[in-house]
Amino acid sequence: MAAKILANLIVMGSGILIRGMVQAYRQALQNASKTGVAKETLQNAVRKTMTEQEARQILGVNEQSSWEEIAKKYNTLFERNATSGSFYLQSKVHRAKECLETIHQKDQPGGPVG
Repeated sequence: MAAKILANLIVMGSGILIRGMVQAYRQALQNASKTGVAKETLQNAVRKTMTEQEARQILGVNEQSSWEEIAKKYNTLFERNATSGSFYLQSKVHRAKECLETIHQKDQPGGPVG
């Protein structure tokens, strides 16, 4: 009998808690849309790619740098951040290399089109 009552209380309590969380989430969305935070967040989510200029600044290379120089800078920065740096910086270095690698492949004959 006591177990049945306890089970009912747990089920009812969790239902009330879930409804409260859903209402709070809806209210937060409404507040965000009123202040423009939701639109800004959506725009930032869409712009996930890095520009070529940003990538070159992160790796410390210029337009005249060869692919070998870019790869060398990448390896140095990636390893340095792997041992005594931060994961955030390491991921930025990796994204910069990916960006420049895509551009390099497009410039090569027979590279990806698009």
